[in-house]
Amino acid sequence: MAPDFLSQIIEYKQHVISKQKRYRSESSLRRDAEKGLVRRPFIKRMEPDDSATIHIIAEIKRASPSKGLIKRDLNASAFAAAYERGGASAISVLTEDHWFKGSIDDLTDAREASTLPVLRKDFTISAYQIYESAVIGADAILLIVRILSENQLKDYLTLCSELNLDALVEIHTNDDINKMKNTGARLIGINNRNLRSFDTDINTAIDLVAALSPGQIPVAASGIHNPTDIEKNRAAGILHFLIGESLVRSPDPANFIQLLKKEGTEF
Repeated sequence: MAPDFLSQIIEYKQHVISKQKRYRSESSLRRDAEKGLVRRPFIKRMEPDDSATIHIIAEIKRASPSKGLIKRDLNASAFAAAYERGGASAISVLTEDHWFKGSIDDLTDAREASTLPVLRKDFTISAYQIYESAVIGADAILLIVRILSENQLKDYLTLCSELNLDALVEIHTNDDINKMKNTGARLIGINNRNLRSFDTDINTAIDLVAALSPGQIPVAASGIHNPTDIEKNRAAGILHFLIGESLVRSPDPANFIQLLKKEGTEF
């Protein structure tokens, strides 16, 4: 039987949060989170414009459960600066420490090295993590529909609004779309990767995008490797992309982003 990566990740995350609460209470985090740190608008950077510009959320990603270590000596500051030079609209930073080898330091380093808004990409299952994200300076967080109830999703989106945090709401199936329909979610990440098996199918976003509501902004995530992948999604009406592994592996991330943003470019 194939491993259920998602269940293992969530089990580990529950353990981590329980341990963190022994060292710092949620009420303490909340007080600091509510101090109103200035945030960089994330969703606003993704809003469509008349030129049909390609928007890339460039990700800092050290490893993954399926691929193992992607880049051992990744320098978050250097990559963030390169992403901004290349024309990325925003930066995503994986902060999950065990499976993805990320850290909060990666996020703070990336934010200090660029002027772009920064998404904290992690497996959010508790309000504790949302308060923590606000405290460490994230501008947006990831909410994965599959691991949350509808009420949790609504509550977490409300909490994000109160803390001036934006949210990228991630879906993978039609059931996910139905669950988040009445939550007011605006920026929708359509993950081409099944988080249980980590299998990837680039057609997932292309097939699901038509089911989104007017005004929602689709972001294709995972499996985007070249301009041909961009053009396939563009034909389906998707102009926003979250790209990690192929950027991290690129010898020149800034140039690679520029290549991906050029309409009609092919290798």
